[in-house]
Amino acid sequence: MLRKLLLAAPLLPLLMAAPAMAQMDSREGIALQNQILQLRQEMEQLRRSGGSSLGGPVITAPSGRGGAPSELTGQLLDRVNQQDDELRRVRGRVDELEFRNRTLQQQLEKLQGDMDYRMQQLEGGGGGRSAPVAPAAPAQSGSLGGAAPAAAAAGGAAAAPRTAERALADGQAALGRRDYAAAEAAAREVVASRNTARSQDAQLLLGGALLGKRDFPNAALAFDDAYKRNRQSARAPEAMIGLANSFIGLNAKREACETLDNLRSEFPRLSGGLADRAADARRRGSCR
Repeated sequence: MLRKLLLAAPLLPLLMAAPAMAQMDSREGIALQNQILQLRQEMEQLRRSGGSSLGGPVITAPSGRGGAPSELTGQLLDRVNQQDDELRRVRGRVDELEFRNRTLQQQLEKLQGDMDYRMQQLEGGGGGRSAPVAPAAPAQSGSLGGAAPAAAAAGGAAAAPRTAERALADGQAALGRRDYAAAEAAAREVVASRNTARSQDAQLLLGGALLGKRDFPNAALAFDDAYKRNRQSARAPEAMIGLANSFIGLNAKREACETLDNLRSEFPRLSGGLADRAADARRRGSCR
C-alpha cells in the first residue's frame, strides 16, 4: 500500500499543473482569435476602400506611395494565415493537455479505488487470515478430549479465503442480480490476488460492475486492460464491446465506433450473443 502511495505521489503535481497550463494556452488562443478578427475587419475596410472611386484610402502603403490596395490585402492575408496557424497550434496544445489531464485523473481514481479496497481488506481482518487458536484445556473426560480440536478445525475451515474461481462465480451472480458493489468487490479480490490465469476474467467482471454503476471512465480502463491482457482469447471481443459501451456512456461516439470497427476487423465471424451485442452498440453509437 505504501508503494502505491509513493507511485501516486508524482501524479498529483501533474494533475494540478495540467489545468493551469490548459488555461494559459486558452488565453493565448483567445488573444490570437481577437487579432485575427481585427485583421479581418481591416481587410474588409480595405476592400470597401478599393471598390469606391471617391473614398480615400483607409490604410497607407508602407512605402509611402499611394494606392496599392492589392499589396496591402496580400500582406493582411499573410498575417491572417500566420495567426490562424498559430491558433491551430495553440488549440492542439490545449487539447493535448486536456487529454493528459483526463487520463491522469482516471489513473488516480483507479489507484485510489485499489487502495481503498486494500484498506477495507486490512481493516476487515487481513483478508481471511484465521485467528490464532488458544491452547486446549486439559481433557476432563474421554468424550470431551477431542471436542476442542474438532471445533478449532471447523473454525479454521470457515475462515479460509475463497478461491479465485469461487470469487468470480459469486461476482457473476451478483452482477446478474445487479448488485454491482458485490460484483466489484469480488473482481477486485481476484485482481489483488494476482492470479494471472484469471486476470482477464476479473477485469471483465470489474468492467461490467463499473459499467452498471455508470462509472464509465474506470469501466473503460478495466475493459481496455482486459483486452490487452490477451488480445486473441475468446473473451477479447467481449472486452472490446464493453469498451465501446463505456465510450458511448462517455458520449465519445467516435471512439466507440472506431473500437467496433476494430472488433469487426479482428473478429469478423462473431455470432450469437456477441454479434447481437456488437450490433446494438453500433446502433446506439450511430455508427455507419
